[in-house]
Amino acid sequence: MALRVGVGFDSHRLAPGRPLLLGGVRIPHDRGLVGHSDGDVVIHAVIDALLGAAGRGNIGEWFPDTDEAFAGADSAALLARVWEDLAQRGWRLVNLDCVVVAQRPRLTPHLRAIQKRLAGLLGCPRGNVSVKPKTADALGLLERGEGMAAFAVVLVEVTEPAEAGPPPAGAPD
Repeated sequence: MALRVGVGFDSHRLAPGRPLLLGGVRIPHDRGLVGHSDGDVVIHAVIDALLGAAGRGNIGEWFPDTDEAFAGADSAALLARVWEDLAQRGWRLVNLDCVVVAQRPRLTPHLRAIQKRLAGLLGCPRGNVSVKPKTADALGLLERGEGMAAFAVVLVEVTEPAEAGPPPAGAPD
């Protein structure tokens, strides 16, 4: 059994007229995250952490922002696609730990829903998924509530690691 750790990060600015999605859960707020897809910083950080741990590239290689096929994409569907590829290659999630940096809205009331959604997408018990909110405490645009960021760390295991290497852009190899 081989264990691997992956780290992911993402950030986006907030703008009116967009829904706020975090971890695949719609959060009531007057603004949402701006991105080529739905801007879900939690899922984007998780995708990068998983791909990094498995040596399979990064989110930009799989889902380039230059490809209109991914414009407005549901990030939960992108995570499902990545996880399906990794699971077929024998990878299993041991645990996921994520920190969301946001001044507003308060995220504590939504943490269980986010954990449950991520666990469902990754086929693991909710207890294997941790999501923690933090404020930016005087750190520029995050403190002013102009954007959000997320950091994710995963521990994954595989029985026989395959040769590492990124897939062709937008598709598993």
